[in-house]
Amino acid sequence: MNSLKYITVPNFASEDGKITADVTLSYQVFGKELHSVPVVLINHALTGNSDVAGEFGWWKSIVGDSKLIDTKKYTVLAFDIPGNGYKTTEILFEYDAFSARDIANLFGLAVQQLEILSLYAAIGSSLGGGIAWEMAILFPNLIENLIPVASDWKASDWILGHNKVQFQILENSKKPLHDARMMAMLFYRSPASFQSRFNRTVNSNLGMYNIESWLQHHGKKLEGRFTLHAYKVMTHLLSSVDISKKFAGIEEAFEQMKSKVIMIGIDSDLFFVAEDNKETAKLLDQQNKKVDYKEIKSIHGHDAFLIEFEQLVEALSDVFKYKL
Repeated sequence: MNSLKYITVPNFASEDGKITADVTLSYQVFGKELHSVPVVLINHALTGNSDVAGEFGWWKSIVGDSKLIDTKKYTVLAFDIPGNGYKTTEILFEYDAFSARDIANLFGLAVQQLEILSLYAAIGSSLGGGIAWEMAILFPNLIENLIPVASDWKASDWILGHNKVQFQILENSKKPLHDARMMAMLFYRSPASFQSRFNRTVNSNLGMYNIESWLQHHGKKLEGRFTLHAYKVMTHLLSSVDISKKFAGIEEAFEQMKSKVIMIGIDSDLFFVAEDNKETAKLLDQQNKKVDYKEIKSIHGHDAFLIEFEQLVEALSDVFKYKL
């Protein structure tokens, strides 16, 4: 049974200079003891948390004993993004206190405090991948294998627009969490995924289409386990992902990188679109960086990273020396 651990980064200064404070992070460790085997850092997505393995782990299909990220071979480390509300209701900072780069800095400093000299891999999905990108720039000698899944080094105009509408709903709706989540789910799946699952069928008990009741279910589910503040924090962080900030451009940012990059795109992703991933891989290759791009084929859109586990395992089996 894993329990939450805590570590405090003292006197942390945010990049905009508005916050200087001791920041306490919660985290969990799975598998082998720290300093005994290679360490894999997993960064969670927007509604995720540090509980990546075990009975309720959100990525338990690929993290665990004899699984892709084998807890008999690796130490798995996962931090909670401060403000995600996991197992705490304490609100210490405004929702926009930190940027994705600040979170990456906090994670990297905490890793150093734990006396971890290098990470065999840093893997993150969606927002978590964006934070992993930021870590690879801030701490160029830390990460051997950088693995962004359904993610990118920036929030595109498409994502910035989506998040703006999310904030409008969060500010103006009578049921902000419920309604914002309903809208977001349309972007996390795809038209083909919905047609395959629902095909215009009707829930006769509720007197509505099954797609409508499914969206309402997801809205209600998030209301039950998330706070408005936490959802604002995470949405703001997603909009702030951009490793090219403070560089002349993305090419200059990529010059800092020493990690091997293994990018996992999804062909039907309507959120972090595959074309952007391919463009990123091309830019890295032009700079003679070690890069692989692999693509999951799925009708399920962005959420395929939570569904297409066999393809994810196949794409990453070389990195984690996993036999299918």
